[in-house]
Amino acid sequence: MYRDILVIGAGAIGLSSALHLKRLNPEKSVLVVDRLGGPGQGNTAKCAGIYLNLATTELNFGLCDSTIDWFYHLQDDLGHNLGLTQYGYLYLLDKDRYERVKKPIEEARSVGVDIEIYEREKVERLLPDLATRFGEEETELMGLKPVEVGVLTRKCGSIDADGLARSLEAEFLKLGGEVSYDTTAETLIVKPRKEIGVDGEPFVWQDKHITGAETSKGEIQAGTTVVAAGTWSERLLDPIGFDTLMRPKSRSIFVFKDPKLDRLRDTRGFSEAGLLPFTSIPEISVYLKAEPSEGSIWLGCADDFGRRYGLEDDPQPERGLYEDDIYHALVKYLPCFEDLRPLNSWTGQRAMNRVDKTPVVAPAPGMIYVGSATGYGVTKSDALGRTVAAAYAGEEEAELYGGRRIRVADLGIENRKKVKETFKV
Repeated sequence: MYRDILVIGAGAIGLSSALHLKRLNPEKSVLVVDRLGGPGQGNTAKCAGIYLNLATTELNFGLCDSTIDWFYHLQDDLGHNLGLTQYGYLYLLDKDRYERVKKPIEEARSVGVDIEIYEREKVERLLPDLATRFGEEETELMGLKPVEVGVLTRKCGSIDADGLARSLEAEFLKLGGEVSYDTTAETLIVKPRKEIGVDGEPFVWQDKHITGAETSKGEIQAGTTVVAAGTWSERLLDPIGFDTLMRPKSRSIFVFKDPKLDRLRDTRGFSEAGLLPFTSIPEISVYLKAEPSEGSIWLGCADDFGRRYGLEDDPQPERGLYEDDIYHALVKYLPCFEDLRPLNSWTGQRAMNRVDKTPVVAPAPGMIYVGSATGYGVTKSDALGRTVAAAYAGEEEAELYGGRRIRVADLGIENRKKVKETFKV
């Protein structure tokens, strides 16, 4: 089988790439393959389902902000149900953490992020379930610090990641694109540009390029192969010596639904949605999401140092991670979780780029790699797809939704723009 363009990975980034490649090259045959049974069933399905435009660099802000605008175009103009609900992203910070992020907050504001600061008194009034004063046990034994400041970024909210993946697939198929699910890309095919017909090719002295992939359903030859397989990309790219600037790390989510949490979930005053903002408590490495579609609260664990890197095909929440670990600190900040246990839980993986927290779109002979989004794959997906299409066309710049332009090489590896996200709580 031959296709002009083969896209490996049917997550948000892979389908966005396929859509824009087909849109700008209608005469080309474009095929998407994925090891799972449908669109967005890998880590896209296991993400928190959040969009946000918080960034301290103009490059990352443009990737996020334009993609969010594209989401609303998909829903409001093209009629796809993405379940978009804007309610903000709230960081609850102790005094020391707030002092550390004052400069990054100003950097974020300078590139266009809408940020509001809430002093403790206002946080207490809007979040009566939050404990902001601790006794000796919390401060001395557990080392916890009380919340002093709330930092709210407004252009953030909930998105149905499954709805997004299906809408991208529908738009892609409408243009004549093809999909093949339950198809595992096992290896990339490396061949010399000029074959001489001798066993053992390619030799070290031959120019090499990627000509497609060996899959569980046979060989697929392609003019260009786009590797957009998220954390699984390393299985394809490590054997050919391509550095993705990415390492996989697991993230777990727990689902709660109980009358004791109704007041917290239905928090008023932060947004017109009348729901708790997506809320991060970095002191204890957790975040909370009010899930509009089911009236629940999702609680995620976002610990870093001490959490191993490593690819897992079917990651699961660690035994006792919530009950024996998270719970004991969580109830100090939010006593309404006292004696509550999760109804459901799952674990996904993020493609973590620790170098600069900026995603990668990197061409190589016969292929383009896209990924390393550090948990921002959904909220940067459209911009990354457009950048892939520009890289395929050999253009110096990519035009993002709404007219912004970025230099393609800024997301590459060799001539990458030297910027780094500095908002770290």
